[in-house]
Amino acid sequence: MIENELGKQIVDSAVQIHRELGPGLLEIVYEIILAHELRQRGLQIERQVPVAIKYQGLKFNEGFRADLIVENKVIIELKCVEKLNNAHKKQLLTYLRLTGVKLGYLLNFSEALMKDGITRTVNRLSEGD
Repeated sequence: MIENELGKQIVDSAVQIHRELGPGLLEIVYEIILAHELRQRGLQIERQVPVAIKYQGLKFNEGFRADLIVENKVIIELKCVEKLNNAHKKQLLTYLRLTGVKLGYLLNFSEALMKDGITRTVNRLSEGD
């Protein structure tokens, strides 16, 4: 499955979960349920993945932890905040650049409507991906 097809599965799952549970739960609850839902759809999911980074000969074995990685092609960063800000969006873009992953989603489950809590971020993703 290509990145954009995975993205549709991720967005559909997030919307479904938000409709059933609503906003206001802890991030970890949405993380576990979203991982479960995506696995039910036959996708490979990793949770809380430590990602190593290198900088000028230094290696950090755990430069950051990705909330969810789908099929090794999409990073999902989950939030439960009143409003997303630019720092959240820059964080996800940095994760994409450091890993070479082309697509990421920032999902804020605290929004009244899930569609308002979805931010799609790309890192050199072409239309065919």
